Amino acid sequence: MRSFNVNLRETRLADLTNDALDAARPLPVGTAGRHSGGWWGMWMLIATEAALFAYLIFSYLYLFSQGGGKWPPDGMPKMGPALFNTAVLLTSSLFVVLCEHAVKRGRRRLAVIWVGIAIVLGMLFTGVQLKEWHDHPYGPASHLYGSLYFTITGFHMLHVVAGLIVLGLLLAWTALGYFDDRRHTVLTVGGMYWHFVDIVWLFIFTTLYISPYVL
Repeated sequence: MRSFNVNLRETRLADLTNDALDAARPLPVGTAGRHSGGWWGMWMLIATEAALFAYLIFSYLYLFSQGGGKWPPDGMPKMGPALFNTAVLLTSSLFVVLCEHAVKRGRRRLAVIWVGIAIVLGMLFTGVQLKEWHDHPYGPASHLYGSLYFTITGFHMLHVVAGLIVLGLLLAWTALGYFDDRRHTVLTVGGMYWHFVDIVWLFIFTTLYISPYVL
C-alpha cells in the first residue's frame, strides 16, 4: 500500500512537471504550411462569389445585346454618384492595406485609425448607394433593366454590409492587441474579402454605368 502511494505521488509530480514545462513553452506562431486554412477558404469563397457575380453580369450583357428598345429605358445612368463611390471603395482598400502594414510594424493605434477610416468610407459608399436607389424613377419590378440593376447592385450591397461587419471585428481585435508582426493572418484574410468587394464593384461600374455609353 505504501509503495502504491509513493508511485501515485511520483506520477502526480511528473504530471505537474510536464504541465509546467508545457506552460513555459511559447505557443506556436503561424501555420504548418505557407498559408492558413482560412486563407485557402477565403479564396474558395471569393471564387464562388465571383462566379455568381459573373453570371449576373453576363445576364445583363446578354439581355442588353438582345434588347431592341432603349437601354436603359429611363435614360443614361448618372456617372457622378457612381464615380464618387468607386473612388470611395478604392480608397477604403488602401486604408485596409495600411492597417495591416501598421500592425506588422507594431503601430497598433495607427492600425486602428486606418481600419476605422476604411469602415467610415464603406458606410459612406452604402449611404450614397441607398440615395441613388431612392432617386431612381423606377423600381425592381418596373422593367427588365430595373430588375437587373437592383439585383446586381443589391447583391453587391449585401457583400459590402458583410465586409463592414468583418472590418468591425478586425477593428475590435486590432484595438485589443490580438495581432502583431507574426500573428496577423485573420487581418490578411479579412482584408482579402474587402478587396474582393471593391474589385467586384469595378466590374459592376463598368457594366452598369460605362457600357450603356459605349455599346
